[in-house]
Amino acid sequence: MQAFEFTQAKTVDGALEPGGRFVAGGTTLVDLMKLNVETPHSLVDINLLPLDRIEATADGGLKVGALVRNSDLANHAEVKARYAVLSEALLAGASPQLRNMATTGGNLLQRTRCYYFRDTNYACNKREPGSGCAAQDGFNRIHAVLGGGEHCVATHASDMAVAMMALEAVVHTKGAKGERQIALEDFYLEPGSTPNMENVLEPGELITYVTLPKLAAGTKSHYLKLRDRAQYEFALASAAVVAHVEGGRIRRVRIALGGVGTKPWRSKEAEAELEGKPTQTKHFEAAAEAAMKDAKPLKYNGFKIELAKKALVRTLEQVS
Repeated sequence: MQAFEFTQAKTVDGALEPGGRFVAGGTTLVDLMKLNVETPHSLVDINLLPLDRIEATADGGLKVGALVRNSDLANHAEVKARYAVLSEALLAGASPQLRNMATTGGNLLQRTRCYYFRDTNYACNKREPGSGCAAQDGFNRIHAVLGGGEHCVATHASDMAVAMMALEAVVHTKGAKGERQIALEDFYLEPGSTPNMENVLEPGELITYVTLPKLAAGTKSHYLKLRDRAQYEFALASAAVVAHVEGGRIRRVRIALGGVGTKPWRSKEAEAELEGKPTQTKHFEAAAEAAMKDAKPLKYNGFKIELAKKALVRTLEQVS
């Protein structure tokens, strides 16, 4: 780990002034600094900022501060009652100790667990643009089958972000150009030829809070994570579903997949297959086929396609 300057911000505006990297729980950034994958020259501690509250919004939704810890968000009464998919996703991630440290903003910015990204002995376009992608011909069992290409096939690691994608969350930020509201669907970037650019944040722009919309009465949601072991493991495939079912038909549904895409993967194709349809297995299976129709397997991860389909069908069954 290289030497760095460290400052502690007491206000949001004060956090923006130094121009360094923001650190809160540090559960991703500090790990990557130890590996020399991340080498910031300046860190700005934002833990004293008043961004650690969960509050109702005027329109009946929920406002989640960027510094709300994952454990507090997962166990919040309103989240468990109205946004079960989010609570389930958070509790499926990491360990209790890490959830006590990790924050909402940091989780959205969680970086990939690709072996080649985290090992500086290997080529990685995400870490060093233009160097190549060792995962293409390497051991790519955990890598993406959706959204990847010749420059990068790394999966996005967050469980929380998958649930928030299905909930149509909005990310609120503040930076040198003022405040912004960014739909989570527009927040993440596919790697294309610039895999080092993972989201639309400008340098020095700070996530301040996230808003979740009010859900229609009777809406159900569920998150299912499939992994190699039951605890402290990243998803091989996961599914988040938020559905309003009435009279045995799916009136509205939002679907996101994890573990299979280069970003939390919203599947509008699957949603289109389901809306207005009866809650029948054949329609769930058609939606799963639609969700994975563009999947491109690598040498070792073709099994993820069928795994994701099964995860989605099972999750749809749970909310029907």
